[in-house]
Amino acid sequence: MRNAFDFSPFRRSTVGFDRLFDLLENSAAGQTGDGYPPFDLVQTDDNCYRISLAVAGFRQDEIDITAQQNLLIVSGRKTKEDGAGFIHRGIATTSFERRFGLADFVEVRSADLKDGMLSIELVREIPEAMRPRKISLSGGDTKSLGSDRKTIEARSEEPVDARSKQSVDA
Repeated sequence: MRNAFDFSPFRRSTVGFDRLFDLLENSAAGQTGDGYPPFDLVQTDDNCYRISLAVAGFRQDEIDITAQQNLLIVSGRKTKEDGAGFIHRGIATTSFERRFGLADFVEVRSADLKDGMLSIELVREIPEAMRPRKISLSGGDTKSLGSDRKTIEARSEEPVDARSKQSVDA
């Protein structure tokens, strides 16, 4: 399936955004069509997020959460139960896998399963070296020029003084 938007002009004029364009171009290919389990994505703070998944019927030992670089995988595998005694089974028992693309420096802080809702807390922690910092301008350039001028003037005056002393001594 061809993408409706052509990203090639942006690829030519940017540096280091290849991964972003690949994600945009391939986003439809990686999505599963069933939409199970449903989820909410909430931004709780400037750098904090929460993913809530409705996983009714799954126990804690049947859910697996894996965090890789820039990818969070949540999967559920229901243990086999015999269907004896059920007249109607409306709670899903099918296995699932949800994948969430994570931005750089986003890490999983915690996960909690309560009342059929799986909540995963995420935080973006930018390393100190990557954070923007204020760089102050020093006036050293003008001071160094002035001191260099004084040094040059002093050096040019020394020979004159030395010459005048030599002519006076003679």
